[in-house]
Amino acid sequence: MSPITTTLNTAAWQAQSLLLAYPDDELPARLDLARRVAATLPGPVAGPLVEFVDQAASVPAAELAADYVATFDHRKRCCLYLTYYAHGDTRKRGLALLGMKQTYAAAGLTLADDELPDHLAVVLEFAAADPQTGRRLLLEHRAGLELLRLALRDAASPWAYVLDSVSATLPPLVGDERDAVARLAAQGPPEEQVGLAPFAPPVFLPDPTVRGAR
Repeated sequence: MSPITTTLNTAAWQAQSLLLAYPDDELPARLDLARRVAATLPGPVAGPLVEFVDQAASVPAAELAADYVATFDHRKRCCLYLTYYAHGDTRKRGLALLGMKQTYAAAGLTLADDELPDHLAVVLEFAAADPQTGRRLLLEHRAGLELLRLALRDAASPWAYVLDSVSATLPPLVGDERDAVARLAAQGPPEEQVGLAPFAPPVFLPDPTVRGAR
């Protein structure tokens, strides 16, 4: 990425991270920030952000919060935990989560006890702070990101616009990446639920319907 692109992506990823957090009392300030950031971004990244901000601002806060819970806490296909798409609740997911925590630690980032390293809002926040490594993590989980984006579109969710904006910061899908998305869409994540205990306690490996970072 060129320095200009890196700077723009850093701003975009920070705004996207804020918009994927639970819509609490700070939402109006987040929406205002996202609108101001969007004004500095290229159209394909900015447009979807503005669409989300416009929709979110027009909905009562309680209604938007309830929609967030219904979307991300009760629909596995709209899971915000990226490692779930590739690994489900299997031993490999435990290793993937551990690897992400180690990546963050190496960059000097320590997560709060209630933060999971694969929650998309957390990954985007990290990418804003460490663009090179963060971009690599996003690309490693590109198939899951695209499946989440498609699931949100199918659900007519306003958060689909945020995922459209995230996708626009990354290279177009080609070849094997498209195949990976198609496989995930057809098969879903692995369902084996064994071997997790040696790698992390249950609070670190939640069912994907458990409420995310907020």
